[in-house]
Amino acid sequence: MGWIFGYGSIIWNPSFEYLERAVATAPGWKRRFWQGSTDHRGVPENPGRVVTLARDRRQICVGMAFRVCPSELERITDELDYREKGGYVRRQLLLDLQDGRQVEALTYVAERDNPNYLGAAPPTALARQILGAVGPSGENIDYLQRLACVLRELGVDDPHVYGLEELCRSLTSR
Repeated sequence: MGWIFGYGSIIWNPSFEYLERAVATAPGWKRRFWQGSTDHRGVPENPGRVVTLARDRRQICVGMAFRVCPSELERITDELDYREKGGYVRRQLLLDLQDGRQVEALTYVAERDNPNYLGAAPPTALARQILGAVGPSGENIDYLQRLACVLRELGVDDPHVYGLEELCRSLTSR
C-alpha cells in the first residue's frame, strides 16, 4: 500500500487521486512556518513562509494520510517531487491513523540545509513576512488561513498556526 502524509496544503489540495484518506498523527514531529517559499507563496526577492516538520519528541503533528493506488505511486511522487521542489525532501514516517492502524507514509520535509530554509523567527516577524508575500499560487496569508481553517475542521489544536493567524489578523486591523 502506498500512503502519503500531508500536514500543509496537501491536506486541502492533495492534487492526486486517492483510495482512502484518514486523519493521522506523526509522533515526534511539530508543524512550523520555517520554510521559505519562492515558487508558490512568495518570490525569490520576497519569500513567503510555508510549513515544514521539525523534530520534537514531545509533540505530535496531526495531518491527513492518503492511501493511493500502488500502481499510481510513482507518478504521484513524481508530481509531488515537482510541487515540493522548493527545498523539500522525501521522508518515510510511521503514522498513527485515527482508527488505530499504523502505517508508513511518504511525506516531504524541508530540512535546515536547503537554500529556502528560513528557520524560526519571532512571531511578529513571521506574521509580517506572511502578510507581505505573494507568489504564483497566491497570497501567503491565504495559505495560513486555509491551513488554520482545515485544522479547525479536523479538531486539531495547533497553537503555532492559530497564533500566527491571530497575529496576522491583529496586524491588519490596526
